[in-house]
Amino acid sequence: MTDSRNISDILDNWDYDSQAIRARLVAGRSGGSDVIQMRVEMGVIQMETEGRPDGYRPEGFATYLDLLLQEEISRGEQWILDDEQCMEVDREFMQFYQRRISWLSIKEYERVMADADHTLALMDFCKRHSPDDGWTIVHEQYRPFVLFHRTQAAAYHQLNETTPQAAIQCINDGLHTIKNIFAEHDLEEHFDEDELVSQLREIRESLRNEYSVGKTLHEQLAEAIASEQYERAAEIRDQLSQS
Repeated sequence: MTDSRNISDILDNWDYDSQAIRARLVAGRSGGSDVIQMRVEMGVIQMETEGRPDGYRPEGFATYLDLLLQEEISRGEQWILDDEQCMEVDREFMQFYQRRISWLSIKEYERVMADADHTLALMDFCKRHSPDDGWTIVHEQYRPFVLFHRTQAAAYHQLNETTPQAAIQCINDGLHTIKNIFAEHDLEEHFDEDELVSQLREIRESLRNEYSVGKTLHEQLAEAIASEQYERAAEIRDQLSQS
């Protein structure tokens, strides 16, 4: 017997866009919590807004990372992830990625940061318990991308809640963190040409132009130190301590 539960009406009234992420918050059933939906080419992905996006609680824990952290407490540092655990880690990575880009598309910046922080913590765990260097590299290569999303979200959150100067400082902090990752892998010479770095710098300069913002105090301090203007640097440090 053919199942009559068809989602064609939903898809017909919500076009797919191959050039942009399309997401929306939708009220839960019977007064339940809202869910977030993302339109994909052949349908809709629906995700929970708290805990794991699929709503599953691994062995009663909110996320698979929480379960792994409990196992780390029990077993200590000297153990590695087995094949099944690696598969579950990758599943959680993908789910949080899909929800993170959905939050970003609807400008829920604090939620973007929370999901990015979860992914970064999961990456840290993977480094500690990776089965081999190859598996580590496969995951670590995405760390700048996650930081790129987090930096964007932090900057726009500060722009909405505080000042353009604070937003610009968020971008500078993010760029500094990403540069350290490049340096850690002996790739610092490629930092300036990286596409994500260029995009963050473009966002920073667009904020400067739109809000007529000059150099932040932190930027002025870095320039003073670089040019060996130590008295000027001391004055700026005083200003920072009072702000």
